[in-house]
Amino acid sequence: MVYDLIIIGAGPAGISASIYAVSRGVKTLILEKRQVGGVIRQVSNVTHYSGIIENETGKTFATKIYNQALDAGVVIKFEEVTAVNLEAEIKEVETKKSTYQTKTVIIANGTTPRHLGIPGEQELIGKGVDYYLSDDLSKYKGKEIFVVGGSDGALKEALFLSKLAKQVTVIHFEEKLGAVVEFTSKAEKTSNLKIRLHTRLTNIKGSTGIETLEITDVNTNETEVMEAPNSFVFIYAGSTPNSAMYSSLENENGYIIANEKMQTKIPGVYAVGDICKKEVRQIATAVSDGAIAGIQAAAYLRGR
Repeated sequence: MVYDLIIIGAGPAGISASIYAVSRGVKTLILEKRQVGGVIRQVSNVTHYSGIIENETGKTFATKIYNQALDAGVVIKFEEVTAVNLEAEIKEVETKKSTYQTKTVIIANGTTPRHLGIPGEQELIGKGVDYYLSDDLSKYKGKEIFVVGGSDGALKEALFLSKLAKQVTVIHFEEKLGAVVEFTSKAEKTSNLKIRLHTRLTNIKGSTGIETLEITDVNTNETEVMEAPNSFVFIYAGSTPNSAMYSSLENENGYIIANEKMQTKIPGVYAVGDICKKEVRQIATAVSDGAIAGIQAAAYLRGR
């Protein structure tokens, strides 16, 4: 069977694209590696998006868009895409289970959290070091937690964790945080949240869990060794686009270049969401990208 459209990735951008495409009679398949929602599914709470309920979590938001797609008639298969052939008129998308053919493709498989690349980080992933909160929040109660990063995402999670943890320390290498005023103002008023600026986490030591941390002042190059037994470290050091498969497409630093219609340089191939070269990466912009691409893919199919 040849699909009209295959969407790679089921985050907000991919789901949005699928709903708009199906509403226009486009036979659509989404291929998702893990779970619907993408990165947003992993956040503690969803903010700055119109129409969300109070205390909307990443998981509740992901469940809603998943159900919305299914209700619209979108087919979703949980398979990891391993290769693509985008240049032929009938395009091929390979997974670990099968090979699918399609007339159009929307690339929506987002980004992966960037690692710091410091000693101990890789060895202690899942043993205190992580890039997302666990579903089991009880493990953070009364603990000491360190959050690396100064972005909106980092500070939002730090504020959430402050309600559970004994102490939360934000480590950021710049002279001021990069988060919006809403979050920085709340941080200033949170008694168990400490901000350490112009510092970097440079070493994590431990065997079955974190035992000590090394924090280095970027101005003086002085290093402090902190005893932090059974603590947690969350790293929010940016992200890397999941674009290695798409070497035939133009990109900038790995981010795929698409025009205002979300079209890439290959006819019938679109890119949406965080994997694109763009200034703003938010749920709202991802959903907008998806809507545009879904509509444009349908128009492309009608004009063939």
